[in-house]
Order: sequence, then C-alpha cells, then structure tokens
Amino acid sequence: MKVFISSDMEGTAGVVDWGQCLLGESEYEYYRTLLQDEVNAAIDGALAAGAAEFLVNDSHSKMQNLRPSGLAGNARYLSGRHKPLYMMQGLDSSFDAIFFVSYHGSMSSASPLSHTYNPRAIAEVSLNGTVVGESGINSLVALGHGVPIVLITGDDVTAAEAAKINPGVYAAVVKTAVSRFAADSLHPAAAAELIRTRAEAAVRDLSAASPPQITVPATLTTTFRNADLAEMATWITGVQQVGTTTVSITDDDPIRLYRTFINTVLLTRDIAE
Repeated sequence: MKVFISSDMEGTAGVVDWGQCLLGESEYEYYRTLLQDEVNAAIDGALAAGAAEFLVNDSHSKMQNLRPSGLAGNARYLSGRHKPLYMMQGLDSSFDAIFFVSYHGSMSSASPLSHTYNPRAIAEVSLNGTVVGESGINSLVALGHGVPIVLITGDDVTAAEAAKINPGVYAAVVKTAVSRFAADSLHPAAAAELIRTRAEAAVRDLSAASPPQITVPATLTTTFRNADLAEMATWITGVQQVGTTTVSITDDDPIRLYRTFINTVLLTRDIAE
C-alpha cells in the first residue's frame, strides 16, 4: 500500500506566526522539528494499518524543510521549489491514499496564517462556486489520478474547508483557530499522537474512501488583490477575465486545470512581490 504525503507547515500545532515557519527566522529550527514529528506521526499511523511505501512531497515555502534521514517508514523525500505539479508533484495512480499534513485554510478564512498559494496576489479562489484553499485546489490532482484524500491535519477551520470537497476525510485537528495570528494548540506530543491515531484509522477505512467529489468540467475562479494581477493572468491560454480583479478557468481535465492555475500563480508572483 502506497501513501502520498503533501506536507505544508502553517498547520503545525503551535505555529501562529510567519517567523516560526520561514527559513532564517530565529524560531524556524524549533518549529521545523515539530513539523517533522507530525509528518512522522502520520507515517507511523499508516504503517500500523498496513501501508508499506511513502512519498513525502515537501510543499512549504522553499520546500526543503524536513530532514530526510529522520523520516519514518524509509519514506522517499521530494524536495525543491521547481515542481510542475507543485504541492502535488510525484502523485500518480499507483498510490492508494493521500495525506495532507500541516495544512492551513484559504486566504478569506479565519484559519491561522491563512492564504491561498500567494497571499500577496490572491484574495480568494472558488472551485465550482465553493470557496477553497490549497486542500481543495490540490484535490484536482487527486481526482485526475483517482486517488482519495483520506487525512488532513491542521486547525479546525482547515478541516471543515477540506471536508467540503472531500466528504468523509479523516481530520486531525491539532489547534483551534482564534484569529489569523492566534490559535489554541494541543501539546506537541498530544498533537502527534492524535495524528498517528487518525492516520491509522484513515488507512484502515480506506475501502470506504473515494476520490474528491468535484464535478467536471470544473471551474476555478480566482479573485486577485488588484486589477493588474487579473489582467496579467489572462496572458495564459484558457484564463478569462470575468471582473475587474477576477478570472476564471474551466477545463474537463482536472490536472490540466490545476496546472493552468499554478501558471497564474507563478506568472503573477513577480509583480505581486
């Protein structure tokens, strides 16, 4: 049994500030250790339920946050910033299940450190009319390969958001949102144990899981923070401006839809930053 793990960092128990999860900041080394503990807890839970092979796609910031030698389960480690499929790089139909570890909510939500791919550029994204964060957008790739997302870890807002696209997904809620920069977090040991338990349950219940519930052709609608960003996004084939700051993309191929969206993120990043 193969498990694909996409690991972010903002959803780690205790993380409530950008300085805790960015390379070079004083608290980063401590919190990257907590992230690694949470990733390993998910792997340990899956191992207990019979999983045997793991690929961890480091999906946060510069995508080099984990220590490869410290990964449980002899997991393969996919790191580095240039990935055509970004947070979902490495996934294919040979996998049986997907875990989203240490995820956060959408830019327009109350989730701690909420954002949607680029907080400087993107104000909101909806999928077929439902506001989504990275978990929902990334679900397009899962659908394209027919692999179910069975576990998400992070705060309570993020868990509820993920369930809109993936009903029945197991959630390990390791902190409760207070505001965008505050949360009530479990002790790190308790958070890791909760993740381990929920990961084991998710894999044991795999026969009841199904790929994301997304109707295709699907439409992603992105509202940018200013009109220049929206206009620039239309330079990409298939992107149509539908409002002063809003564009839409429709496609019957969910992976192609995802890649087009990622292209808008990469293109607009230059003038947003």
